[in-house]
Parts: sequence; structure tokens; C-alpha cells
Amino acid sequence: MIGQAFSSVWDAIEDSSAEAENMKLRSSLMIALQNHIVGEGLSQTEAAKILGVTQPRVSDLMRGKIDLFAIDSLVNMLGAVGLHVEMRVSKAA
Repeated sequence: MIGQAFSSVWDAIEDSSAEAENMKLRSSLMIALQNHIVGEGLSQTEAAKILGVTQPRVSDLMRGKIDLFAIDSLVNMLGAVGLHVEMRVSKAA
């Protein structure tokens, strides 16, 4: 059996390249939010107030429940904490 090489875990587990790209973007946005919350020393309750969501929603974010978050909601949350999102589009390898 010959092993396959993938540039991302999402490329390996998603059914299409479009789904893999969506997951890559969502995971990057989630990681940025998680890092900000931890870096600022915010409790989940404090983060929830700033983000305008419930504490259980922040818990889902911190636990990496990626399937519960859409790109637009993650971008809104990043904006709520004062972070700027930049996007770069390039041709697939």
C-alpha cells in the first residue's frame, strides 16, 4: 500500500477540495479567537459578554467544535474582540 501525502489534514478527511478549504478557513479563524481569549486571560463568561454570545457557545469554541461555527459568525466574533481579518486567495497547488 502506497501512502498518500496531503498538504493539510482537511485535504485528507474532507470529500471535496471546496469542503477542505472551508474547514481550513474556519479552523484558522477559530484558532485566532482561541489564542486571543487565552492571551487576554479572559474567562469564558467574560469572552461571551465581549463576543455577544453565551458562555456555552464560548465553551464550544474553546473545545474546537468546528462543525458548530460558520465563517461569518467567526468573523463577527473576531471583529467584536477588535481583531482584523485579512484574506489572501491563491491558485491551488
